[in-house]
Amino acid sequence: MKFLDLLDKTARRNNSLLCVGLDQSNFELNRKIIDATRDLVCAYKPNIAFYEKDGLPGIESLLKTIELIRETGVPVILDAKRGDIGHTAEAYAESVFQVYKADAVTVNPYLGGDSIEPFAKYEDKGVFILCLTSNPGAMDFQAGIYKTVAQKAREWNKNQNLGLVVGATKPEQLKEIADIAGDLPFLIPGVGAQGGDLAAAVKYGGKHPIINASRSIIFAKDPGTEARKLRDMINEHRNS
Repeated sequence: MKFLDLLDKTARRNNSLLCVGLDQSNFELNRKIIDATRDLVCAYKPNIAFYEKDGLPGIESLLKTIELIRETGVPVILDAKRGDIGHTAEAYAESVFQVYKADAVTVNPYLGGDSIEPFAKYEDKGVFILCLTSNPGAMDFQAGIYKTVAQKAREWNKNQNLGLVVGATKPEQLKEIADIAGDLPFLIPGVGAQGGDLAAAVKYGGKHPIINASRSIIFAKDPGTEARKLRDMINEHRNS
């Protein structure tokens, strides 16, 4: 099944646009979070950095976590922010999609279209291109290029599997990007601990908004309750 089809199927089944970021490498904790939220999400997003920092045990935890998620039928977006050229990019893509078996990945477009193509050629996988990120320093460089990135992503989308990463902390720019991007799906971080604009994320997130929250859910006393609250808040904005 193609990534967008799997995403839409899961979003309808769980009535959810919520993605939970799994930003820690404790597999047993991940299992508890997944068990508590599997009926409340449209996707999970493990961030590879939190697993790589723990060496081989962390990598093993990531592999087990992705395998467990796949058993639930929920798509996995591996947040890896890869960006390189030629054989290196091909190796990164093979690692993400054939070793880790992720359904989608985040990539950095700074090196241009040929750095994206090795990922995009996996036609059944999703590829989310960093467009305007949620961190405070995003505008140091991205202010001058985020519109170009959105336009280029639309041009590069020959296999209908590209999307954009756009932070909920930049609501005005989110609207601008939505006007450029057409039907490209948006992965929208910055909701929750970063204080992003949830209403704008829903309104301007396009046809396939994927609204991510990590710390506010995974470190909560009751992750299931927090996930349900956010899922329902998102749906309130959808309905209004």
